[in-house]
Amino acid sequence: MATETNTRAPLTGVRVLDLTNVLAGPFCCYQLALLGADVIKVERPGSGDLARVLGADAKRNAAGMGISFLAQNAAKKSVTLDMKAEAGKDLLKQLVASADVLVENFRPGVMDRLGLGYETLKQVNPTLIYCAISGFGQDGPWKDNPAYDQIVQGMSGVMSITGDASSAPLRVGYPLADTVGGMTAAFAVSSALNANPRGAFLDISMTESVIATMGWVVSNYLIGGTVPAANGNENTTSAPSGTFACADQPINIAANRDEQWQTLAKHLGRDDLLTDPDYATREDRKRNRLSLRAELETVLTRRPAANWVAELNPLGVPCGPVLSVPQILGERQIVDRGLIAEVTCDGEALRVAGSPVMVDGARPTPASPPPALGAHNGEVWLALGLSQGQIETLREEGVI
Repeated sequence: MATETNTRAPLTGVRVLDLTNVLAGPFCCYQLALLGADVIKVERPGSGDLARVLGADAKRNAAGMGISFLAQNAAKKSVTLDMKAEAGKDLLKQLVASADVLVENFRPGVMDRLGLGYETLKQVNPTLIYCAISGFGQDGPWKDNPAYDQIVQGMSGVMSITGDASSAPLRVGYPLADTVGGMTAAFAVSSALNANPRGAFLDISMTESVIATMGWVVSNYLIGGTVPAANGNENTTSAPSGTFACADQPINIAANRDEQWQTLAKHLGRDDLLTDPDYATREDRKRNRLSLRAELETVLTRRPAANWVAELNPLGVPCGPVLSVPQILGERQIVDRGLIAEVTCDGEALRVAGSPVMVDGARPTPASPPPALGAHNGEVWLALGLSQGQIETLREEGVI
């Protein structure tokens, strides 16, 4: 089983100010926190991150600790700050002076209008890495458009190629654009931290982040002139390659090479398919993929998926079951490698996803639970040099 330690965490000693809300930004900063960064989440007094009231558990939402918040805010500190107040602006600048990174996901121009944009803050801290995450980027005709995950999925082209001819356009079943945008931002921040000298403005577009991950689809159009289509569970680059029915549940088979195809056909007792002119070459099999799938399923549906997986993989024919979320989270492959971490929050054990990165054989896991709103006001503001009396005054004035 993977050990859990942060002793060699790559970002130890890096301070990140997380001014973000809901998902893309918080997910970015969560990845940085898991890798050892000291992340201070700066939230609006009284309400905080909108994700605090989002999720499947109404009681947690009412308490300001919604599951959507819990999912990507462990290992962070929370302070409250009204950045519209002059005193709040001054406090943020003091925080910036002590920080290495600031991440925000406001609409383009909001921080400038507050007098807290990059040009202002780099005067406070010339080595500041300022990461701005938005739906479409900091300029261009769409820059002021609201950017929600589903909007970006639709506008990026993803929905047009998800599903099949009868179901597309179809939304990917999780917040793909937010998550890819957040991971792109975490990658960019980590890269900028490696620069010497430091200091950069990082402009992260969720839409561009998603399009960049669609490499084959985009290139098939740009270079090959092929308009992408929704092909469901079929892998258009090869056949037989896709999802196949078995006696109990579907499996994915990727017999992409000729030798894999030949091994598959022989193992299923369908040697006759190897001499069928409809399936003689890769291009023939691609063109007749639906009839080929039907032929293979006449055998595959006779036995359970687990049997085929156990037999085909050792033969060099890649395959795997199509699992539900509860099923994959219960698999030893995931459990034993320690991807799911446990943190204690108000006496309750919570399970959250840890880092997808292993460092020297160890899994970075959250060092602390998701924070209550403003839980670290005393610690952070006192460390900044404020007195307890000043903190109480700022609280009474609604600044923190």
